[in-house]
Amino acid sequence: MIERILEQEIMDSQQDADEYASFDNSAVNEEFVARALELAPTAGVVLDIGTGPADIAVLLAQRAPKLRILAIDLGEHMLRLARANVAQAALTDRVEVRKADAKATGLPGGSFDLVISNSLVHHIPEPKALFAEVARLASPRAGLFIKDLHRPETEAELERLVDTYAQGCTEYQRRAFSESLHAGLTVPEVQGICSALGLRGVEIRRCSDRHWCLERRSAAQAG
Repeated sequence: MIERILEQEIMDSQQDADEYASFDNSAVNEEFVARALELAPTAGVVLDIGTGPADIAVLLAQRAPKLRILAIDLGEHMLRLARANVAQAALTDRVEVRKADAKATGLPGGSFDLVISNSLVHHIPEPKALFAEVARLASPRAGLFIKDLHRPETEAELERLVDTYAQGCTEYQRRAFSESLHAGLTVPEVQGICSALGLRGVEIRRCSDRHWCLERRSAAQAG
């Protein structure tokens, strides 16, 4: 297994926001939201941690009109983009965008019916703090869905993934994807963190050639 190499925690430059927004994540976002809805309650409050441009928050709100969503991020440029995207989708009544640290949100404990996060964990130097905050914020019956990059076994595998999934991308985007793969966790590492925290009822698995997923189905899907 290659060594974990940390990358920047906050994507907070205009270039970060512009390059991220220009990358076509539509298929990945559709897949993420489809699975999130399988784990979600029929109604309630969702926390989207590390929302970036809020593409997933917007899509989730469009697919599930009985869900209200709080989308948080730390990057000012990302937050401006997220607010603009929510407003353009005419969803400001159900999607709130707020600046907050994923590791210490200051939000009330046990107040969310679904907690989701896509591609944030690899940005966090000490991921245990993020998982602890997820455990604190989720209600006992809440659904959980966290999806992130899985660190490859070898440099050759990493290069193959970059060539496959960043084909036709800018050099900045290819480099960013490579660095993100280097910073990813593995399934055993995520399992170890959850075990140490006593986070129960979760399934942690390799869900693609480049991702791991942590999932827990909501206990309130019927109402």
